[in-house]
Amino acid sequence: MPYALRRLFATILVFCEVTQIRSLWEKHLDSMSEDYRRNQPNQAALEQMVLRNIRDLVHSMGKNISSYGLPDFDPLDDECSHGDSREVQEELSVTFDKEDINMVTSLNKEQRAGFDEILSHVLNKRSQIFFVDGPGGTGKTYLYKALLAKVRSLRQIAIATATSGIAASIMPGGRTAHSRFKIPIRLTNSSTCNFTKQSGTAKLLRMASLIIWDEVAMTKRQTVETLDRSLQDIMGSALPFGGKVVVFGGDFRQVLPVVTRGTRAQITDATLQRSYLWDKIRKIRLTRNMRAQTDQWFSEYLLRIGNGTEETIGGDYVRLPDDIVIPFTPTEEPVNKLIEDVFPSLHENATSGPYMSARAILSTKNDHVDNLNKKMIDRFPGQAKVYYSFDSVEDDARNTYPLDYLNSLTPNGLPPHDLKLKINCPAILLRNLDPHNGLCNGTRLMIRAFQDNAIDAEIVGGQHAGNRVFIPRIPLSPSEDISLPFKFKRKQFPIRLSFAMTINKAQGQTIPTVGIYLPEPVFSHCQLYVALSRGVSRQTTRILAKPNIDIGPTGKSTKNIVYRDVLEG
Repeated sequence: MPYALRRLFATILVFCEVTQIRSLWEKHLDSMSEDYRRNQPNQAALEQMVLRNIRDLVHSMGKNISSYGLPDFDPLDDECSHGDSREVQEELSVTFDKEDINMVTSLNKEQRAGFDEILSHVLNKRSQIFFVDGPGGTGKTYLYKALLAKVRSLRQIAIATATSGIAASIMPGGRTAHSRFKIPIRLTNSSTCNFTKQSGTAKLLRMASLIIWDEVAMTKRQTVETLDRSLQDIMGSALPFGGKVVVFGGDFRQVLPVVTRGTRAQITDATLQRSYLWDKIRKIRLTRNMRAQTDQWFSEYLLRIGNGTEETIGGDYVRLPDDIVIPFTPTEEPVNKLIEDVFPSLHENATSGPYMSARAILSTKNDHVDNLNKKMIDRFPGQAKVYYSFDSVEDDARNTYPLDYLNSLTPNGLPPHDLKLKINCPAILLRNLDPHNGLCNGTRLMIRAFQDNAIDAEIVGGQHAGNRVFIPRIPLSPSEDISLPFKFKRKQFPIRLSFAMTINKAQGQTIPTVGIYLPEPVFSHCQLYVALSRGVSRQTTRILAKPNIDIGPTGKSTKNIVYRDVLEG
């Protein structure tokens, strides 16, 4: 797989802090050029072809190959040394399916009105910000795909982004907003994006006729305001976003921006509704639930949960539909029942990508998720392989922190010290390795083969489904916001098992068969709604909730937290 090897080589350059790059290049050049050698006998030309491909891969990961000490390019043989920037070339190369073009004929009345209004502004180059608002199942992604296909069919540039990697992977040519716009991690009220006016990103944005940003309700308002300032700067215009047509999408009934140890007031203040841009945004509301055709009652129940209007008992508890509840008992039996309902006939379907990608168990915290994944990997057929991490503390010359202690840590966003895997088991990626080629934070994978220092995996779901990729060990550090008194570093494969995942991680996904495990109540805005709305009907949704004895001992009720002021904003 020469192309996969070239991608692995690029990933190692960017993420693995390798030192002897030139010797690594010389050792593996023959293996990385096997496919090119069939049509190119000249060794010098062959080397240039491999270099150009690796350069493009490194560039898609946000880096420049010139800083890695590889052989020089032949300027006469370099097709990217002139003309459009690589960012523009990549965007122009995004294809659109004929069925996406034909989507416009099957839009419902609400979607068609939004489509016509947005397209009119694009064609007439009239500045406007739109917000497509609607609960899950109302066809927001369907509308985006129709818009993207139409604009691209006119040979104009339409940029598709989303806050989460999962949501981005669903849209053709989708990228995470942070990677596409070079948005800094640390934000202030005067931040700008990390690109210059002369960069390829700036050129791409100047040429763009339409910018779509999905799941924007999850991101802090300062992130959107940062893009606004940068676009005004590169366009030389004081109009919002430099006069561009920008389409935001999202649902404020879902996960709100993460504010570490933030109060309700701080979380609310971080939402887009508190931005200076909110009053300038034209709202397009979608209300017709496409899933309601299969289960009207459940769709209406979900909407009441999300709106906080479902009848409560004992304060903020709500009743759960009897037919989706697994009765709680203080034994392992209910958890085993939940697993059996979500993963029936596991052994017979263990090699099936569609089976694995269509089901998951959701819970509130990583501890609960880890326990479920440990149960599942023990049940999963096959021989296990355990990969152990290399843990260290920066600037700890005296070895103050014992290795056993470091190994016991699993900070949020990092893989475990002992990563236990089996062939064909499902996993989820924890880092943006190569967003342009589908390797985003949140991408779901199936493990297909093991190497000592690389894992061979297949992408399941999204536009890159079926692609085989190598995942190497990379150095990882947790967010600087966490409370560890030292800078922790873990070298490990950036994946976790994904039989179970956190509710927040599942944001933006549709999971046809979903289980919900609540050994403790939800703790943030609309977490219950997000969990329940990942599924498609009552028949394929199961919930196991530890009861509040004061409310009722059966486990047929659970807490529902909704910030009504956010929804009314």
